[in-house]
Amino acid sequence: MSTDEAAAEPRIEAPGQRSIAAHEIRDAYTGDLVLPAEALHTPERVTAAPGTSNLPPSPLCLGRQEELTWLRRALTDQRGGAITQSGTVHGLGGIGKSTLALHYAHRHRGDYTVIWWINAASPDEIETSLTTLTQTLVPGWAATAGRRAQVAWAMQWLAWHPGWLLVYDNVDNPADLDLYTGALHQGHHLATSRRTTGWPDTAPILPLGNLHPDDACVLLCRLVFKDTTPTPRQQADARTLTTELGHLPLAIKQAGAYLAQNRGISLDAYRRRLDTKLAKTAHGLDAKRTLARVWNVTLHILEQVDPLAVQVLHTAAWLAPDDIPHTLLTLPGTDPDDITEAIGTLAAYSMITTTETTLSIHRLVQTVLRTPQTSDPQQPQQFQGRDRAEQAVLLSLTPPPSQDSTTDGQWDTLTPHLIALAATTPQGHHNVPLTDAYNTTANRLHHQGHTARTIPLLEAVLARYEQALGDTHPDTLASRNNLASAYESAGDLERAIPLLEAVLTQRERVLGDTHPDTLASRDNLASTYQSAGDLGRAIPLHEATLTQREQALGDTHPDTLISRNNLAGAYESAGDLGRAIPLLEAVLTQREQALGHTHPDTLASRHNLAHTYQSAGDLERAIPLHEATLTQREQALGDTHPDTLNSRHNLASAYQAAGDLRQAIPLFEVTLAQREQALGDTHPSTLISRNNLASARQRGTCDRRSPCTRRPSPSASRPWATPTPTPCPAATTSPAPTSRRGTWNGRFPCTRRPSPSASGYWETPTRTP
Repeated sequence: MSTDEAAAEPRIEAPGQRSIAAHEIRDAYTGDLVLPAEALHTPERVTAAPGTSNLPPSPLCLGRQEELTWLRRALTDQRGGAITQSGTVHGLGGIGKSTLALHYAHRHRGDYTVIWWINAASPDEIETSLTTLTQTLVPGWAATAGRRAQVAWAMQWLAWHPGWLLVYDNVDNPADLDLYTGALHQGHHLATSRRTTGWPDTAPILPLGNLHPDDACVLLCRLVFKDTTPTPRQQADARTLTTELGHLPLAIKQAGAYLAQNRGISLDAYRRRLDTKLAKTAHGLDAKRTLARVWNVTLHILEQVDPLAVQVLHTAAWLAPDDIPHTLLTLPGTDPDDITEAIGTLAAYSMITTTETTLSIHRLVQTVLRTPQTSDPQQPQQFQGRDRAEQAVLLSLTPPPSQDSTTDGQWDTLTPHLIALAATTPQGHHNVPLTDAYNTTANRLHHQGHTARTIPLLEAVLARYEQALGDTHPDTLASRNNLASAYESAGDLERAIPLLEAVLTQRERVLGDTHPDTLASRDNLASTYQSAGDLGRAIPLHEATLTQREQALGDTHPDTLISRNNLAGAYESAGDLGRAIPLLEAVLTQREQALGHTHPDTLASRHNLAHTYQSAGDLERAIPLHEATLTQREQALGDTHPDTLNSRHNLASAYQAAGDLRQAIPLFEVTLAQREQALGDTHPSTLISRNNLASARQRGTCDRRSPCTRRPSPSASRPWATPTPTPCPAATTSPAPTSRRGTWNGRFPCTRRPSPSASGYWETPTRTP
């Protein structure tokens, strides 16, 4: 501001005690100000201490200089990258992906404000790692906050603060990262994975191969001889041994650790001890066979020096590979100090990595230890390890002395290990208490929105029910229904549909054509046909189910309303608005009478009806209904709830269809910004918002030049909300998804307890056999 401009400004004074004055004030507080405790913990206010990280110790990483340089360039240019392994090891691990990522993180530790290592094998494990970030930055607040609140806090903190690095280790499904890479832009994302496909086209990919022969030889010598220079003969033996090991980094590390612990054994003697019967396969050196040869030698010496270490290793082979608590491995009658020593021995031989409280074991180590070896005389050791792992998990589920039931924290800690046990169940093996734990874990994951993760749990439960109760027992059918729901959540309709068809056939035969469970199965199958785009089979099945429910349950029963709503959705999908609108009007009226005007299901029906009016070109009825729904959702659900965002988006679309761009464009802009923050840049709903905003702006430009002849497609907006099902007793509900065409409510109508998931209802077996 110039001197003349300053002189022209009115003089502002603030006389009096505690007075304040300024040309512009954003927030002002006077008096003795007492802020609530939570104000001190808002993500934008919390700063991280320099060097904050949860990185494991820096590993020895040789021969990857070109890869490290490429990685730094890729991250600074793209803000994201993935390290995958090439096909030279046929999809198995041990190539050194995690070691390279960890070495990069340590090398550039000073370049980042926070570096956080995330176990990314599944969505719930990613969330668990994010909760530890929250617990590190705001330990006091996190101690009383729930899991979801901690994850949300970490996401907000990362959105507010720049300069961090997130390392997602062992990503199984690249799509699991979309929520994070799409919404968080202030730092770098680095992923390691066995998957070479499924990554965004813009993400740089680094295929990682085996070590160069020279680098492999140097690495082995460094591990064995430390700072001593090897003789020419030792170097030659090292080169021969690394060739025998296929230049596989993990195998070299294991061999080096063994030789460092047993200095009296030469490189050549060790090579000759390897089981030569497990040689090369037809397509080259198989990593699993190579490592089995290495570990057989190591296990032989461990059985002599520390048998308890071998027991611990075989137990860990059946659990989740990451973050196994030391306490989980300390069974009754075992001295904790002895377990600590055994863990130390395993770490010294590089069979595991360990912290003060947890240990991790490489997935390939687990695979080899779990795989039966026909030449192994100690096969019982393998199954004894399975028994100990099951016993350890069940004991850890015992409620604390002051609690009547297992705590959420216990379940969260043990969920990955229960999934691992279920996924590796030997054929014909059953454990009744464990089956009950599988059921509980599946229900918890389902209610947390991770239904697809329940597949191994439900497969194990179903196998137990089929064996104990028979193929047509009601609980067996309920479990089969839930497994089909999990398949559908995972997008696997090829397995979901045959399973639902089988359940329907069996319920018709056992329970009769009009039993509530039979009608539920029929509705489930019709909705899954609709998801698959098979309206030719979906609509007749919906029609038959609605007729039977009206006769058996009455016109206003919640399940009848669900069927009527779902049938209207199928009609709408087929473009038959003449039949869809009357059904939706009837459902809305009945829900207003039965549930009230602001119940989530009523709001969802109002939302669906407004869209259908808009699809029919009746904007005079569509717009007021959209406006009323948006207002009620803002009051009932909050400004950024997914259902509120859907209503705001659809109202903007209706304004655009009416030519009112003055109101449409600001609504599109607000919705897009909120969806980017909540869902990420690449979520389908975000893409739809971005596309519709661009269309509205283009139309505005066109209107200023000449009349437009083109109208936006109604299908560009999200047409349908998913009402949460009317709950059965003691059930809870969760918000509808934000997919482009929402799935319909009641997709697996409850015979016992409803599912909060948009994919349908979740049935609870009456008992565990």
